[in-house]
This record gives sequence, structure tokens and C-alpha cells, in this order.
Amino acid sequence: MLSGAVELADAQGLAQLTMRRLGESLGVEGMALYKHVANKDDLLEGMVDLVLSEAEPPSAGEDWRSELRRGALSMFEVLLSHPWACELIVTGAGGAGPARWRQMDAILGTLRDGGFSVEMTHHAYHVLDVYVQGVALAAVSFPFEKKDMAEMAGAFLRELPAADYPHLVEHIEYHLDTDVLGEGDFEFGLDLLLDSLERLRETRTAD
Repeated sequence: MLSGAVELADAQGLAQLTMRRLGESLGVEGMALYKHVANKDDLLEGMVDLVLSEAEPPSAGEDWRSELRRGALSMFEVLLSHPWACELIVTGAGGAGPARWRQMDAILGTLRDGGFSVEMTHHAYHVLDVYVQGVALAAVSFPFEKKDMAEMAGAFLRELPAADYPHLVEHIEYHLDTDVLGEGDFEFGLDLLLDSLERLRETRTAD
């Protein structure tokens, strides 16, 4: 049932997900679904947990940096694959179930095994979590298609005095050749974070 609900939300959006529509897609009466979930919120929590289970968490005991990078990229891809789930996860409206707990524990364990103190682990975890979820939410929430953005940018550039804002013009023109997030943008920011954590770890360990 949860897989069917996720497929329906992926295809039509969360606003179109009702117990009746879900029942129809599964070939049962909508009321029959209440044998499996208490209410719509219960259904959403189960769907979010199922989506989060698709992400591959880092493995404690391995190279902490490469594992955190791999885990962050996996989570980012999952959030982009299920745009409806992204806001629920970021706001906490989708609850927190076993998949989320496993992911959190794996990240925390990877940091601790990597030599981070309890305090540093706390800060590092939250910075990474906010970065991954925040960039994903910005990407899935962007209100324009690429073609619409190109039209808007073209109109904006025609009105903008290019000589006064040469770097802005260059940036906008570059954007026209990329998606909302340019190729490598997420990885660029992630590597900056991980590099900073590595330097901080080395400094604090040396002290």
C-alpha cells in the first residue's frame, strides 16, 4: 500500500493523494485502507519512512569523509526523486520513523568513529543535515521550468544595463546553460563543508 501511495504522489503530487484515489489505484475501496493506517497523517509518515529507506546511509568505521559524502549524495538524490516528500521531511510534518533514525545514527556514528568529539559531532551533523535538505528543498520548490527561466532571464538581460553589472550578466548567462542547480553545485558546497570539517577535526585533535 505504501509503495502504491508513493507512486501516486510521485506521479500526481501530494495534493492529489486521497484515500479514495489511492484505493482506486490499488483496486480496493478507500475505506479498506483504514485497516492498515489510522488516518492520512499515519499514511504520510509511512510514505516518508519508505522514501527515506531508499537512501544509503554512511558506514561507521570506514573513511568518514568519503562515507559522509556518499551518504549525503544518496539522500540528496532521494529527495529530488520525491519532491512531495522533501517539504514533509524538512518541516518534520512527515514524522520520524526507523529509516530516519537509522540514517541519523549512521551519520553520528561515522563522525564519532572519524575522531570527532561529541560537541563537534553535534555541530557537524546539523550543518550537513541542513545543507542537504535545504538545497534539495530549494531545488524542488523552484517555481519555473527551465524554458520559462530562459524567457525571464532573456527579458531581464534586455533591460539590465550590462556595462554596470558585468558579473551578474555573466552569472545569468551561465545559468541559462544549466538547471536550477548548475552541474556540480551541490557537490561543490558539500565538499566545502567536508573540507572545513576535516580541517577543524585536525585542529581540535592537535589541541
